[in-house]
Amino acid sequence: MENQRLKEAIDSLKSTKVRMTPQRHAILEYLFSNRTHPTADEIYKALEGKFPNMSVATVYNNLRVFKEVGLVRELTYGDSSSRFDSVTTDHYHVICEQCEKIVDFHYPGLDEVEALAEHVTNFKVHKHRMEVYGVCPECQKKQ
Repeated sequence: MENQRLKEAIDSLKSTKVRMTPQRHAILEYLFSNRTHPTADEIYKALEGKFPNMSVATVYNNLRVFKEVGLVRELTYGDSSSRFDSVTTDHYHVICEQCEKIVDFHYPGLDEVEALAEHVTNFKVHKHRMEVYGVCPECQKKQ
């Protein structure tokens, strides 16, 4: 499935006239093969051995392109570094309060919450985000 998603992402980039460089392909492949919601620095460190001339700026620029085309979502959490998620369909996250690991979890959409928020506040609601916090199994074992 990951290979199919990667192929579709590459086709999507090509259709928008974005040139497929080896670095761009490697960054996309890393994002689509890892469910870790990596930061740009984590991606850079994972790929620097394979691409010693690649800079962190290259990673950031490619992530910006991927975000603009709709291939990744940028997840921001306060002052922490942005993390990038290759799953762009609606879903939620469980976050470990100790190691900061982020895991996807799927739950029926909370569209009724958006409708209620609009009704109660008269806001025009565009989206929502839900995060659940706890301690992951690995960190629990360390305790």
